[in-house]
Amino acid sequence: MKLTDENKELWFLTGAQTLYGEEALRQVDLHSKHVVDALNAASSVPCTIRYCGTVKSTEEIEGKFQEANSSAQCVGVILWMHTFSPAKMWIRGLKLLNKPILHLHTQFYREIPWDQIDMDFMNLNQSAHGDREFGHIMTRLRKPRKVVTGFWEDADVQERVAVWTRACLAWDDLKRLRVIRFGDQMNDVSVTDGDRVSAEETLGFRVEYCPVGELCQTTNQVSEADVDDLMAQYHEAYDFAPNCDTGGAQSEQVRHAARLELGVRRTLAQWNGLAFTTNFDDLYGLNQLPGLAAQRLMYDGYGFGAEGDWKTAALVRAMKVMSDGLPGGTSFLEDYVYHFSGAGAILQAHMLEVCPSIAESKPRMEVHPLGIGGKADPARLVFTARPASGVAATIVDLGNRFRMIVNEVDCIRPPAELPKLPVARAFWTPRPDLKTSATSWILAGGTHHTSFSSAITRECLEDFAEIAQIELAIIDSDTTVSSFKRELRCNEAFYN
Repeated sequence: MKLTDENKELWFLTGAQTLYGEEALRQVDLHSKHVVDALNAASSVPCTIRYCGTVKSTEEIEGKFQEANSSAQCVGVILWMHTFSPAKMWIRGLKLLNKPILHLHTQFYREIPWDQIDMDFMNLNQSAHGDREFGHIMTRLRKPRKVVTGFWEDADVQERVAVWTRACLAWDDLKRLRVIRFGDQMNDVSVTDGDRVSAEETLGFRVEYCPVGELCQTTNQVSEADVDDLMAQYHEAYDFAPNCDTGGAQSEQVRHAARLELGVRRTLAQWNGLAFTTNFDDLYGLNQLPGLAAQRLMYDGYGFGAEGDWKTAALVRAMKVMSDGLPGGTSFLEDYVYHFSGAGAILQAHMLEVCPSIAESKPRMEVHPLGIGGKADPARLVFTARPASGVAATIVDLGNRFRMIVNEVDCIRPPAELPKLPVARAFWTPRPDLKTSATSWILAGGTHHTSFSSAITRECLEDFAEIAQIELAIIDSDTTVSSFKRELRCNEAFYN
């Protein structure tokens, strides 16, 4: 299922001026079309780039940016100064532009034509001059943007444009996202809560409360025929433990889980929700915690957060959109148990809700007691995550701002089987090592819940944080505790 609207597009504008005459402007326009055609032909770029012409005056720039602001299709703007474009003409337009910006620092020709270059060629192809002038005014105006430098036909340049595009698509999606809370937060837990008004103001998504009784009522209205159809899908997609299979002692609990999945899907559709939370302690009228529903809806691109964690639910959805169409998976996860041998590792899991998009092999349907919540034994998909490099991310509310924390991790196979662990799990080594990573994460105020993805890299999250203008703290192979503490102190001074 594609998670983004195929009509979404990036707008590409080229900066120039009339100083060098009409023939130069004609060539600028022609060259710009070639660049846009090449970017559109790149399989890595996930949406259409629309060439919107060459702008040469304050009025043209302002008009184009007003159009971009009002366009529901435009998710971002790519700007290139093919020749010299005096930057004062951009001030009015840039001050009103509210779309993400990518400054493409390139030139039309890869190499200098040594035996032919003259002043006309120099004047026409002076991106090295024009882009620096433009960069100055962007910095002076404090405009957040991504700068991509290199030759426009090179794969690495096109890939960096593609990564930023994915962040733009996620930002566009987040501004319309509704996170539906089935029940409230887990009592007395701080990090999963926060200021929902500030979240909508800063990040765009809305957080709404749906009474569990409404979910229960919708679930009870699901027909047996619809449950039968969904059970057939389960049997096709998953292996079944013997006691969960047709006629088994726990087969009815799987049917309850299927009914609950349909209830969750229908309730989310009624509320226009593409992300949701649950709480094991707030399940009035339900047979079991809807963990299987969370697993399967995440697989379809929904965001999810446990114990009412609406920030993580929104982030999972955003990272699902970023990774749409890429190999790998994205899932809600929780730090559970440390492994202190060697560089150290963490066993990641949750009570039930881990997305099968990260599974190494075919998931197995199982039913086990939960031990908390006071409900019947819930069904769940059990599997181990495939080995892959990835990122674990979280967003925390610090009171005066939101901070995104990102840790690069390497998901590996556990050194032994886990025959008694009745939940899906991932086992990873955080970079640079467990002690440095965990210490830094705690110093940054990170959550125990994360959104993990083996489909995107940290660059996409960096771009997203830049677009959202929220604080970013990265833990990677180069991190030391002392340098990370200095970074946090500098950030504290900056944001205060």
